[in-house]
Amino acid sequence: MSAHLKLFNTATRQVADFTPLQEGRVGIYLCGATVQAPPHIGHVRSGVNFDILRRWLSASGYDVTFIRNVTDIDDKILHKAVHEEIPWWAVAQKYERAFTEAYRALNVLPPTYEPRATGHITQMIELMQILIANGSAYAPGNGDVYLDVRRLKSYLTLSNQKLDELQSAEDADLTYKKDPRDFALWKAAKPGDPSWPTPWGAGRPGWHLECSAMAHAYLGESFDIHGGGLDLIFPHHENEIAQSESAGWGFANIWMHNAWVTASGEKMSKSLGNSLQVQEILKQVRGVELRWYLGSAHYRSMLEFSFEALEEAAVNFRRIEGFLKRATDLLGETPGGVIAAGFAEAMNEDLAVPTALAVIAEIMREGNTALSKGDTAGVTAAAAEVRGALNILGCDPFDPIFATAAVADNSVLDGLIALALEQRAAARARKDFAAADAIRDQIAGLGVVLEDTAQGTRWSIS
Repeated sequence: MSAHLKLFNTATRQVADFTPLQEGRVGIYLCGATVQAPPHIGHVRSGVNFDILRRWLSASGYDVTFIRNVTDIDDKILHKAVHEEIPWWAVAQKYERAFTEAYRALNVLPPTYEPRATGHITQMIELMQILIANGSAYAPGNGDVYLDVRRLKSYLTLSNQKLDELQSAEDADLTYKKDPRDFALWKAAKPGDPSWPTPWGAGRPGWHLECSAMAHAYLGESFDIHGGGLDLIFPHHENEIAQSESAGWGFANIWMHNAWVTASGEKMSKSLGNSLQVQEILKQVRGVELRWYLGSAHYRSMLEFSFEALEEAAVNFRRIEGFLKRATDLLGETPGGVIAAGFAEAMNEDLAVPTALAVIAEIMREGNTALSKGDTAGVTAAAAEVRGALNILGCDPFDPIFATAAVADNSVLDGLIALALEQRAAARARKDFAAADAIRDQIAGLGVVLEDTAQGTRWSIS
């Protein structure tokens, strides 16, 4: 088990040694999707980043419980239902399925549990009862329930803001609030909207309430890590803390936030009109290549998207994939996977993936040298370390989910190159070396590198 893992805590703004609340076990809660539209790559970056964290913790010997919620009732979902002329629950199911397919395509491991907001109304009501009973929340009589934010002295310490400088919370009629900044735990029912009965009237949950209730239900009053995107720090995560601490719960010990995928320097979102849906991107690159791109930057660094950068990342990954293929051909078996010391050192420094990729590149250099010399011991060692690293990054090309996709995506390419190699071999057999060299040059012009070995001709993408 790794005793040296360091993580950046948004709450303290420091990198510090990670010590789990319970030895050998880690509880993680990640804010998942509000399922009101197809996922774009900005959405799934969070899934990839925290999947890498989860994989590294598991590889370090921890038993990880990973919760990722689904917000399946929300203003945006209700608006989309009107626009698409289908029930709100059909909207939620439609786009939850789209997110599940996107996560699967990018090899994001399924969460240990994936609770939906609408399945935990009982837990939300119980939390509101606690908060009203201890004076932290109030029901003004119109069916709404609000949290009294001024009662919590620690409010806004995560985002480092001042309460009196905030604008009013835009989640209900100010008429019923003690303070304009109080936020809604529960919203009174409106005509035609879905609602659930409570002691204070029928309605539906505010956005923030669900995560406090579900994190408590699955991970207890205190747990190790709460994750999400930078845009969730305020108001969502601040309000989660306010609800949970007002109830007397310790809640999250460490807060981790991934940075955005940006386009032209702006956060990627539908409102900017630069949304890039995962299903469309996967028509241009494989899932493993998109994951490699999204996971290659440090999780706290902004990732400026461009198709040129995506293609460059895909080409770099194909070089690694080609090395493992050549190693497998030489060894006659798929290499195992081990964790290189340099890779582990990088990952233990707040998941420093860019440094880890530099380690992989050096191992690759040594492995290619060993391949050129026919050094099976050197190839075995290098291939095992490369594969071990790729497994942590979720990009192991031998993973069945990617192997199947690779067969489907590359079958035409493989067939065309195989045909060209047969023609080249026939030309060499009849001693028409000019024709053989011409075929080789034409293939090279397409970015395919040929290597003549005792076992036959191997090819890879340059």
